[in-house]
Amino acid sequence: MTAKRSPRSGTPRLALTAATLMLAANLYGATTAHADDDPNVPPGTEASASAPVELDPNDPDLKLPDGATLAQAKVLDIKSVVEDQNGDERREDTNSDVKFALQAEVLFGKDSAKLGAEAKSRIAGIAEEIKTQNATKVRVFGFTDDLGSSAHGDVLSKKRANAVQELLVQELNDAGITYEVRGYGEQYPIADNSTEAGRKKNRRVEVSFPRSEN
Repeated sequence: MTAKRSPRSGTPRLALTAATLMLAANLYGATTAHADDDPNVPPGTEASASAPVELDPNDPDLKLPDGATLAQAKVLDIKSVVEDQNGDERREDTNSDVKFALQAEVLFGKDSAKLGAEAKSRIAGIAEEIKTQNATKVRVFGFTDDLGSSAHGDVLSKKRANAVQELLVQELNDAGITYEVRGYGEQYPIADNSTEAGRKKNRRVEVSFPRSEN
């Protein structure tokens, strides 16, 4: 049957057109949607809608050409990052190194390189880990945010790194350990300097050392 339009209105045709536009809008929205910044399901762990593709083990494209060999096995460098609840201390572990990052507010007063009351216990904990790893080379790097002049940040970060290194020397009391101490100022931020939360993370001292092979 052929639908006839009422002479009073074009309702059937308008309704169809509106429905078509709504469907097109929904389809367009589906193709441009973005994932949540903090999805409930970690990326890569979603359930698959279809069964895995079956592979033919005899497929010639899966075989090495004559004379070809596989590359040597390589252990990937896996990084583990642990941060305390307040974000005051951060530990990074890789296959080869251990790194601690302590926020400056935990160690020093504002715009100061004098270690505060809490600093000794924090640094003593790092010293124990250095002993556990039998490390003989320790790097102590200081960083600041981008407030104030760059020259001031360079000097302050180096003084803070020196203060941490001097306390490590006392705690470890090991002449066999060598130290590399540097102040990088506002270079190498790890967070956004446009917010106070970011600047707080950037004002830090990092202590790193090789992981024991045992």
